[in-house]
Amino acid sequence: MTSLATNSERTPWLNIVGVGADGLSGLATEAREAVAQATTVIGGARHLEMLPPQPGQERLLWPSPLETAFDWIEARAGKPLCVLASGDPFWFGVGTTLLRRFPVEATRVFPVPSAFSLAAARMGWPLQETRCLSVHGRPMEALRPWLHDGARLLILSRDGETPGELAQWLDELGFGASTLTVLEQLDGASERVEAATVAEWRTCGVDPLNTIALECRASSTASVIAASAGRPEDQFEQDGQITKREVRAVTLALLAPGRGECLWDIGAGSGSVGIEWMLADPANRAVAIEPRAERLERVRRNARALGVPALQCISGRAPEALDDLSAPDAIFIGGGLTTPGLVEHCVESLRPGGRLVANSVTVEGDAVLAATRERHGGELTRINVSRSEPLGAMSGWKPLRPVTLWSLHRS
Repeated sequence: MTSLATNSERTPWLNIVGVGADGLSGLATEAREAVAQATTVIGGARHLEMLPPQPGQERLLWPSPLETAFDWIEARAGKPLCVLASGDPFWFGVGTTLLRRFPVEATRVFPVPSAFSLAAARMGWPLQETRCLSVHGRPMEALRPWLHDGARLLILSRDGETPGELAQWLDELGFGASTLTVLEQLDGASERVEAATVAEWRTCGVDPLNTIALECRASSTASVIAASAGRPEDQFEQDGQITKREVRAVTLALLAPGRGECLWDIGAGSGSVGIEWMLADPANRAVAIEPRAERLERVRRNARALGVPALQCISGRAPEALDDLSAPDAIFIGGGLTTPGLVEHCVESLRPGGRLVANSVTVEGDAVLAATRERHGGELTRINVSRSEPLGAMSGWKPLRPVTLWSLHRS
């Protein structure tokens, strides 16, 4: 049954107006009218300073944290209210955040060209072939998965210090030959463009309103994160407690990462499976559960270094540490397999259509998996991997420990 909308939901009252560096003069007539007719206008200091005086119009500066303003907005529901945003409010903008709280039927949105569109036009880059990212309110490490030779990135800056910080970070990663172009005040009267290689970037006094265009050139020593699962062990900080890359590739294939899905990585060790799950899709989430404090800190460092700083880390032992978590789309059990009740708890926690993979390298763990297969079905797989190593003047095969995998797809 469709619920009836309230009066405030039936009549749009929340106007979200995108503003470029050219200010109000760049707005369409209808957008300017929405600003002028609003009883309340909310925006940043830069945007509010653009407005001409208007007696009786309430003007509010965004608070910190920004979400505090949502109660202000809700208290004024039904009255014409205008939120001023930068560029396109739905591209790393406040529009997305607002619509998590307010119904789309209550809104009217007036976007102007985004900084990405303007920067692509200045650079002559096809936007559909360019990765659009942001470090405004986001850690710089989140750029890491997209850094590879030949990549073109457009990046929203946090402030005027961002280009210099980015250049130093990229140089340390082996991308010093990359070209960094800073586009300031795009489409404004003070627009300015400056470019240099990352290694040569020394400019100070960059305007806070800037967008970065980065054309990546990786050195032979740059550590590039592959797009496929099974990244080398040496890309992870670890104490030996890591799912080996060959086994990890098979494990990820059985977990079958989708789009925007959540994984529980139980007994995370170095965090390699949870990290690769998140690398499979930018919208994927993972929770790493690990009882040892030093390993959990290592998981956090690995997550930052490999570009998924949003990996959630929980200190504790499963199944007790799982109680307050939302149901996952997939579960990996890499440690604690012989804990009584753990596998049963995980099977019951899976969403319909969810996948569970448990790995064992011990006789006791194998026994648990065999018994579990008898109760729940699923598949057992045995992986034996050998790697070549020097043997005198020649090479020989050194076997790794065999690994047993049990996988289940819940209907």
